[in-house]
Amino acid sequence: MNPHPTPPAPGNSAQRVEHDLLGDRELPADAYIGIHTLRAAENFPLTGTPISVHPELVAAIAAVKQAAALAHCDLGVLDTGLGDAIAAACQEIRSGLWHEHFVVDVLQGGAGTSTNMNANEVIANRALQLLGSEPGNYALLSPNDHVNLGQSTNDAYPTAVKLALHEATRVLMPSMDRLATALAERATAFEDIVKLGRTQLQDAVPMTLGQEFRAFELGVRDDITVLHRSAEALCEINMGGTAIGTGLNAHPGFAQACADHLARITGVPVHPARDLVEATQSTGAFIELSSALKRFALRLVKLCNDLRLLASGPQAGLAEIKLPELQAGSSIMPGKVNPVIPEAVTQVCFDVIAADTAVSLAAQAGQLQLNAFEPLIAHTLLTAQRRLAAACSLLAGACIAGIRADAERTYSQASGSAVLATALNPVLGYELSTELARRAVAQRRPVRDVAREAEVLPAEVLDDLLDPRRLVGG
Repeated sequence: MNPHPTPPAPGNSAQRVEHDLLGDRELPADAYIGIHTLRAAENFPLTGTPISVHPELVAAIAAVKQAAALAHCDLGVLDTGLGDAIAAACQEIRSGLWHEHFVVDVLQGGAGTSTNMNANEVIANRALQLLGSEPGNYALLSPNDHVNLGQSTNDAYPTAVKLALHEATRVLMPSMDRLATALAERATAFEDIVKLGRTQLQDAVPMTLGQEFRAFELGVRDDITVLHRSAEALCEINMGGTAIGTGLNAHPGFAQACADHLARITGVPVHPARDLVEATQSTGAFIELSSALKRFALRLVKLCNDLRLLASGPQAGLAEIKLPELQAGSSIMPGKVNPVIPEAVTQVCFDVIAADTAVSLAAQAGQLQLNAFEPLIAHTLLTAQRRLAAACSLLAGACIAGIRADAERTYSQASGSAVLATALNPVLGYELSTELARRAVAQRRPVRDVAREAEVLPAEVLDDLLDPRRLVGG
């Protein structure tokens, strides 16, 4: 095999003719795509976004075809020379080559058939070159009979989608961890800064700013755990099920052999589904992943909203923290600086939350033995993970890491709040404590001063009971 011949530039005058059930079409003689890809590219001018925008998906479907070829060679179903050429072409694609030939739109009819055929044709034509032949010489090596041997779109495509989504989680989870780590660092830095907690946007009992940021951190880490579980659900695949899960035209040993090769070459612990018929029609793993992404997006929205509230002001708001100043905030108001990073991240989250609705609609729209709308699911979830990963990195690096606290302001608010009367409940009872708190609010005075004036307890006892630092817990 010739390992790295450079294909002629597209657009050469030489043409080849390919045939399908609808008739004949001409393509450039050197084209890696074939007639099925050509028709799909013409039939689905929907988004202007080709599947190559998702390199994880292109690499994943190449991995599926590589594993299938190796499995069929092991089973004696495929000539070793042809299998080696297919596997070599797939390995090149997985290394990043030839992605520009994956041209069909991310949204397409046919349950992913166009993506599968795009892959079959590119792999076949590249493999033909590696064998020293010309693209289009399908009598020697065929997209359908050899690259797609023992497969259907209905097992190859969803398997590739699961692999691609699993790979995307490997990018997203480290970004989430960077965010959690940034929050943990700020929690440590703020552990001694006393402030008021708030419920229903009203003053509540004291806490530390460190406790507030530690809660942010642990929430993100919880969502990493949920996403990890979702990634595990993606490891059940239906390779070997072919059209509807019955395994028609597949070798009896293919499902396990293909899964074994796929696990080895990708490092993803895939395994055959317990029931291939159920797995072929099921979108449960996609729904679970989408739910995990939505859950995390909702948490990020709250985090960003909290940061904006805590930084509000700088003079007429809470102004407990100060976010990094990155750009001017107004074209008319001098000196104004806006919380642009939390605002931008929130918009990413809104997009991910909306994406969950699209996935839900696509998942419930499948009928009987197949779901035809997995291309939307794949595009939506891959996009959502990519955007969330970018959002986490941005929020961690450009915002969280640079947050500063106004310890003097937060302590002043905490020590002067009438809510400190809560600490008097065990000694004075709820009714008297409430009266002292209401007087403090009405007179705009610290509850300590009101309580001293009422002579309800000795001054030193009041000072101890109402010390905000004593009330923040362990």
